Amino acid sequence: MAGSEQRVVAVIMVGGPTKGTRFRPLSLNVPKPLFPLAGQPMVHHPISACRRIPNLAQIYLIGFYEEREFALYVSSISNELRIPVRYLREDKPHGSAGGLYSFRDYIMEDSPSHIVLLNCDVCSSFPLPDMLEAHKKYGGMGTLLVNKVSAESANQFGELVADPETNELLHYTEKPETFVSDLINCGVYIFTPNIFSAIEDVLKQKKDRANLRRVSSFEALQSATKALPADFVRLDQDILSPLAGKKELYTYQTLDFWEQIKTPGMSLRCSGLYLSQFRHTNPHLLASGDGKRTATIVGDVYIHPSAKVHPTSKIGPNVSISANARVGAGARLINCIILDDVEIMENAVVIHSIVGWKSSIGKWSRVQGEGDHNAKLGITILGEAVDVEDEVVVVNSIVLPNKTLNVSVQEEIIL
Repeated sequence: MAGSEQRVVAVIMVGGPTKGTRFRPLSLNVPKPLFPLAGQPMVHHPISACRRIPNLAQIYLIGFYEEREFALYVSSISNELRIPVRYLREDKPHGSAGGLYSFRDYIMEDSPSHIVLLNCDVCSSFPLPDMLEAHKKYGGMGTLLVNKVSAESANQFGELVADPETNELLHYTEKPETFVSDLINCGVYIFTPNIFSAIEDVLKQKKDRANLRRVSSFEALQSATKALPADFVRLDQDILSPLAGKKELYTYQTLDFWEQIKTPGMSLRCSGLYLSQFRHTNPHLLASGDGKRTATIVGDVYIHPSAKVHPTSKIGPNVSISANARVGAGARLINCIILDDVEIMENAVVIHSIVGWKSSIGKWSRVQGEGDHNAKLGITILGEAVDVEDEVVVVNSIVLPNKTLNVSVQEEIIL
C-alpha cells in the first residue's frame, strides 16, 4: 500500500449548462461532458488518462450540472475503473481556482501529495505520469502542460514565456491583444496542496480590497456593478500571472496532439484524434472488416457492439457509431459521429457530419459538410430525431431537433 505522502487526487472541471451554449444543438440532449467522442463520453478520456497515474486515490468532477445528470455515469465508471469517482456540484460560480478551493476539504481527505487538475473540454493524449515525474524534479508548487501553436492562433489562449533551460514559467497572460509567445496553456495542471494557500492569499487580498472600497455609498455601488464576487478566483489571471517568475510554477511541453473542444466541429475532429490514439492504447475498441462477412472498414472506426452494420457498407476513416444504430446496404460513412438509435438506409452517404440521436437518413440521401472544423457551417449537424427523406441532400447545415427534411438544403440553419 502506498504511503499517504505518495497519493494523488485528480480533479476534472466539467463546467455547466450555461457554458455549453456553443455546443448546441448537441448539448440540448446531453451535458457536453457526456457527449461521445470515439464512442466514449468526452469526460471519459481525461478520466482514463488519470487512471494511469501511480497511486491515484480519487477522481472528482466539479461543475454546475444537476447531480442526477452525472449519477449514472459516475457509478458505472467507478465500477469499470475500480477507482472512486465523485461528482461535486458548485452552488454558484467561484471561478476555476475558487471552485477548486470551495471543495478543498474533499480534495484533501486522502492527504494527497499532488493534485492533478484538468479541464474536461481539452482533447489530448494527457501525458500525466511523465508530467508528474517532471513536476517532482522541478520542485515547485505547480506545473502546467504547454503546447506550441501558430502565432496567428496563440491569442485565443493563455500565452506564456518559459525559461528554455529550467522550464520555469516566467510570464503568463490570458488571451493577450498583442503577440507574446507561441507557447500556450493547455488547461492541464499538477499542483502540490500549497495551491490552496495561494488561493487563500488571493481571497484575503480581494476581501481587503473590497473593505477598502467601501469609502462611500457611491463607490460601493460602482464597485458592486463592476467587480466579480469576492470569492471568485480565476486560476489564470489571479494565480498563474502573479506567481510567474517566482520559482513556483514550471512548464511541461506536450509534443503530441492537443485541441480545445468548444464547438461541435471540434468534437468531430477530436473524435478522430482519440480514434487514432486507440491504435496504441485500446486497439480492441477499433473495428476491422474486409467487406465479406462484415462491412469494409477503412482507417480508425469505432462500432458499438449493439449497432447493426450491413456487410456491403463501407465505413471510415474516423467514424464512430453508437448504440443501436443501423447502417443499411451500400451506405458510405466518412469522418462522422453517428449517435444512438440512428438509422442510415441503403446507399445513403454521410461525410463530415454528426447525426443526432434517433435520426434517420433515407435511401440514396447525402448528408455532408466540407470538413472545416473551425467554421460555423463547416460540418453538418442533425439534432435529435431529424428525418432526412429519400434522395435528399443536406450540405453544410445545422438542423435543430424534430425536423423532417423532404427538400435539399445547403448552408442553412433550420430552427
